[in-house]
Amino acid sequence: MKLVVGLGNPGADYLNTPHNVGYQVVEAMAARESATFKQQTRFRALTARVGQPTLDVLLAKPVTFMNRSGSAVSLMLQFYKSEPSDVLVVVDDVNLALGRLRIRPNGRSGGHRGLESIIETLGTDDFARVRVGVGEARRGKNLVSHVLSPFKGDSLARFEEATLLAADAVTSCIEQGVSVAMNAYNGRTIEDDESA
Repeated sequence: MKLVVGLGNPGADYLNTPHNVGYQVVEAMAARESATFKQQTRFRALTARVGQPTLDVLLAKPVTFMNRSGSAVSLMLQFYKSEPSDVLVVVDDVNLALGRLRIRPNGRSGGHRGLESIIETLGTDDFARVRVGVGEARRGKNLVSHVLSPFKGDSLARFEEATLLAADAVTSCIEQGVSVAMNAYNGRTIEDDESA
């Protein structure tokens, strides 16, 4: 079982916020296969199962809130008897421009609390991640306010395009492997796709 975890916070208040890009990426992936998310109390997550040509994929949105994401991931790995290397996490990154992607096969959290929770709970950083750029906070706006404030107008449209590009990148990771996806998507932006 391959586990794709989109990080975010549950509830309508967090819709279209930078911090919820992980949720929106796995929602886009589920929509492409007409899959529906269902509440899984035992996992502390909403999950949707989708089929790939050679393996099953579980899309997950932990409902533990961002800073406790690790507990949900751990429960799913235990249930499916999977390894951390079977996990791919989709997460926002304020150090990347809005819509820019960065894929890594493993690594540290970079200060992201959701990744920190997963690394701490699993006892390893040996899992892939797709970071989706959500841009830096504007001058005078603190980081927490930036990642929890909804995008609007042109920024919302760009955010939605970035979500779809990231869904393509995650699918590439699953179907072709992280190395191939890194070559195809690292540094790629929605502008690159628009000019192609």
